[in-house]
Amino acid sequence: MDVLSDAITAMRTGRPHSSRTHLPAPWGMRFAASEGAGFHVILEGSCWLLPPAGDPLALAPGDVVFLPHGRGHGIADHPATPLVEVVEARDGSWVPTEDAAPGTGPATTVLCGSYRLNRARAHPLLTGLPDVVHMPARIGVHPDLRAAVHLLGSELEQPGPGSDAAVPALLDTLLVYILRSWLHDQARNAAGGWAAALSDQAVADALHAIHHDPAHPWTVAELGARAGMSRAAFARRFAAVVGQPPLAYLTWWRMTTAGRLLTSGDAPLRSIARQCGYSSEFAFAKAFSRVFGTPPGTYRRTHATAPGPPAHEGVELGAGVPG
Repeated sequence: MDVLSDAITAMRTGRPHSSRTHLPAPWGMRFAASEGAGFHVILEGSCWLLPPAGDPLALAPGDVVFLPHGRGHGIADHPATPLVEVVEARDGSWVPTEDAAPGTGPATTVLCGSYRLNRARAHPLLTGLPDVVHMPARIGVHPDLRAAVHLLGSELEQPGPGSDAAVPALLDTLLVYILRSWLHDQARNAAGGWAAALSDQAVADALHAIHHDPAHPWTVAELGARAGMSRAAFARRFAAVVGQPPLAYLTWWRMTTAGRLLTSGDAPLRSIARQCGYSSEFAFAKAFSRVFGTPPGTYRRTHATAPGPPAHEGVELGAGVPG
């Protein structure tokens, strides 16, 4: 597993959902804060994103916006249009809290979706994202992201055999391409944070080694040797880029992996202990309790992953609003 895939896997829970909606102006929707993350893709027309802080952001056809922290936002045909609060229905769609007459002005077609996240052990790669990740449409830039948007939009517009399997897979693919595109842009612009960590060969090699085999008894010297660096030089470089020392990150990732394994399957504790680098179930339970404040068995019983909502819902204006 690579670092980006692991970061997503560690936080994702339940099933994502999405829908494609045609919205004649005037229209406006307000999404309350949540534990999840959401996105909007403008397929046709234009609109405005109204973030929780800062100026409204104009969106044009092909633009992608990702809101990773669930802090709430609005989206409307114009910044001055009143917003109608929307709430999540049991099937995973979003419905308005009050009736609104359909508009008669220029229409916007929006592809919206959301992901359910467990923020208890949020990976710093994702927590370090800005409140709004805006990927404006540019010819020839991020073709993989554009291809994923096209496939998802087509599947939602004209569902066919296998759509219930295709849509969640495409949603997960879209999330990867959004984050990959953002990291690529940040690295190209010489930004810091995790974009720098994944583009720094020495640090990236160490991160991949830790994620590939968290059970290995890694030492700082061994990780540094993989990069051809001394122990001290590597430790300074890793801490400066990642934000914590190598072995502190290793322990954090082992415990994060343990929490995910406990809630996503029924593997025995001794097996999870070995996968997370502990020679005995007792040592693992002691370390886990110190971090989570509860024994692993209790944690498993109280945090079992619940099934998510349907992956998508066909929505018509006035019958429900996607989010």
